[in-house]
Amino acid sequence: MTTLAPAGLLGPETTRAIRVGLSTRPLRLPFECLYDEVGSALFDAITLLPEYGVSRAERRLLDRHREVIAEWLPHHLEVVELGSGTGRTTHRLLEGLARRGPVLYHPVDISPSALAECQRQMEGIRGLTVQPFEGTHQEGLGAVVARRQPGSTLLVLFLGSNIGNFEPPRARGFLSDVRSRLQTGDGLLLGADLVKPEPVLLAAYDDSVGVTAAFNRNALARVNRELEADFDIKAFAHRAVYDKEARRVEMHLVTEETQHVRVSVLGLDLWLAPGETIWTESSYKFLPDELPRMGGASGFASAVEWIDALWPFSLSLLVARHEIDH
Repeated sequence: MTTLAPAGLLGPETTRAIRVGLSTRPLRLPFECLYDEVGSALFDAITLLPEYGVSRAERRLLDRHREVIAEWLPHHLEVVELGSGTGRTTHRLLEGLARRGPVLYHPVDISPSALAECQRQMEGIRGLTVQPFEGTHQEGLGAVVARRQPGSTLLVLFLGSNIGNFEPPRARGFLSDVRSRLQTGDGLLLGADLVKPEPVLLAAYDDSVGVTAAFNRNALARVNRELEADFDIKAFAHRAVYDKEARRVEMHLVTEETQHVRVSVLGLDLWLAPGETIWTESSYKFLPDELPRMGGASGFASAVEWIDALWPFSLSLLVARHEIDH
């Protein structure tokens, strides 16, 4: 799960992906549909659930190794966090970085309320200046790079296993795109969920309270609202499945009855039969050392990789090297 979408409204790229996804079988919606203001709030609640260990594992690693991370990085530091949410995960890391000297922090998120809460949470950290950016990952990183301070080192945070929401070619493209925007010596701190037993993975994406189910259905609510569709949301059940060969958890919405759906903005008419699914998200799981190797192919050198023992999760510090492999 991740947070990556245009602020407020579905952007043109996402809208095109929706048109393609709803025009072919099996039906699909891009995962960006999940993350409007409501979806971001629901995902924040998911991170607190006992079944979802990703956020707790990542915080443990950041707490345990924040001093080492600080030692790897020079002074005069700017930090840009892509998909920051409320900043709960990175608060202690930023505290550690700011102890060595002033830090300029750029949280990037689609949710204005999450950014406001993030700014409020960071107010007590001495030496930290917060400049939030409301928008997509690419927009936020581009804006920060364009106005970075002379002589500063940039540290990009891409946490929460956000990288797992990308299909493998897109994940590699994302890393290459980030590297192309950085200078030699800049850093990327990358969090990635690792492979673990199937029952554990499925429980993390189908919790007993039903928060993840509400999060999934909210994608249809957003399409209804922004593209003038008329999906009967109550007629859809949430389903999580694990594809062991691909190493991904998939989230689907399953219609329990026949539906005729009109998506007015796209001029689409859909007939859905009982049992038909709409695939809304994939969350790929990784092997140890896989992310450092992917980073190496994108022009990064791997400084260190830490793995949480309680919930297998990887935190990798990658540093932009001079030469970029092509």
